Amino acid sequence: MTAVTEKVRCFRIENLSIEVHPNRESLGAAAALAAAEAMKQLGANLESFGVIFATGVSQLDTLEALTRIEGIPWDRVQGFHMDEYVGLPIEHVASFRRYLREKLTQKVQMKAFNEVDGMTADLDQFCRLYAEKLAAASPKLCLLGIGENGHLAFMDPAVADFKDPRDVKVVRLDAACRAQQVAEGWFNNPEEVPECAISVTIPALLRVPKLIVSVPGIRKAAIMRRTLEETISTKCPASILRTHPDVTVYLDQESASELDGLTLPD
Repeated sequence: MTAVTEKVRCFRIENLSIEVHPNRESLGAAAALAAAEAMKQLGANLESFGVIFATGVSQLDTLEALTRIEGIPWDRVQGFHMDEYVGLPIEHVASFRRYLREKLTQKVQMKAFNEVDGMTADLDQFCRLYAEKLAAASPKLCLLGIGENGHLAFMDPAVADFKDPRDVKVVRLDAACRAQQVAEGWFNNPEEVPECAISVTIPALLRVPKLIVSVPGIRKAAIMRRTLEETISTKCPASILRTHPDVTVYLDQESASELDGLTLPD
């Protein structure tokens, strides 16, 4: 690893840029600053541009910092929601629609924001229409995280498909994903976690030109080593990030704690 400053370590694995920050707050601030700079550049050249936003614990510090940065052209942003549980009302503490309203859309005024509605009666139709909106907006930036099982969005290993013909689909959540939601405090036990979710797929994410990935916390340490070290496959969906031309992963000391001794390219 090449030290850039005394507090931040930066290195690359294939196409993937990694920054290791002292703590989750500084991680969030750095990811937010990168996102803000990208949005300002986009806003200087485009009347409107799409941005996809993830949710969950990994995004808390990033969104908190991002919504405080001045000069972002929010009035040119068409926001998109990455995923949502099926059948979970917006009043529930784990609702991602509720999360994004509280953490993002009630704090900044976007040109438009497209929510994923997991309470819709016709899930297949919703997925088709949402995919059409996503394609029409052609998002230029995506803020996301990595799950403990390596998922991107809700693309767990069993349902991840690097050549998925669909951009949005309904998926069944695996046991590891459900356990993570309980461990993070969103639900009391795995039985409370909805079995299914609506999610943007991996090909749709990879078509976005710039990805900013926030991955804080000790619970993400093992999967970060797998993401960087394993052969690229759906066994660890996040490993596909190593093929993207412009992606930076922001870690803290805890999530990077298993990277010492990692075999890095010359």
